[in-house]
Amino acid sequence: MANYSPYFIAPIFSLILALLLWQLYPSLYSTSYFKWGILFFLCVSGLNVYGTLLAGWSSNSKYALLGSLRAIAQTISYEVSMALVLLFPLFLVGSFSFFEVGESQESIWLSFLMLPVSFIWFVTCVAETNRAPFDFAEGESELVSGFNIEYGSAGFALIFLAEYANILVMSLFSSILFFGGSYMFFFESNIMFMLKILFFAFLFIWVRGSYPRFRYDLLMTLTWKGFLPAALSFLLLIFSLIYFVY
Repeated sequence: MANYSPYFIAPIFSLILALLLWQLYPSLYSTSYFKWGILFFLCVSGLNVYGTLLAGWSSNSKYALLGSLRAIAQTISYEVSMALVLLFPLFLVGSFSFFEVGESQESIWLSFLMLPVSFIWFVTCVAETNRAPFDFAEGESELVSGFNIEYGSAGFALIFLAEYANILVMSLFSSILFFGGSYMFFFESNIMFMLKILFFAFLFIWVRGSYPRFRYDLLMTLTWKGFLPAALSFLLLIFSLIYFVY
């Protein structure tokens, strides 16, 4: 009873979006240079909800539909705080390029200047990728398996390839935005950059093994009543400091 066209397109679409973001990998061997890389990142990550929406709706299952609706509400809510957090390095560096944001941290990492903001960013990344303790799209206890319940074999594999590709790419951007440096020009620095990415990927798995699943209302309260006011307050503080200094 599934709607076959979007049912088969949804996993492929999710994986394509996850792989598109790897175009922003900062390296001298990149095929293209994105001067507006952060805007491209926001545009592509904003499309991620459509893969989950198509998968849940086209499966024609109440469990899949409920899981996809919860995931969409969660992803859209946390995109707001993610966009606000991205404004911090933009204000400090004055560029939309991941290259320049990374290079600007040669002397000091931005995470030392904005420790609470980097924490908000990491929690938002966990929520954006639907990982535990925010994995409401696939809550086994109440939704059997969530939005992917009707998928098997290749479709199921593509969905989880997209999920883990998103984890790695969010680890990549966390390393660039808050733990950057001149990782593009020296072999040793490139190894350090890869270790930072692996450290953040390990944190995703570590959080999954350490915390139980949140209640859904607490998840929404966290972003709308916690992260959003905190990010706006820090943003106002940073903007005021920049205005008075320059």
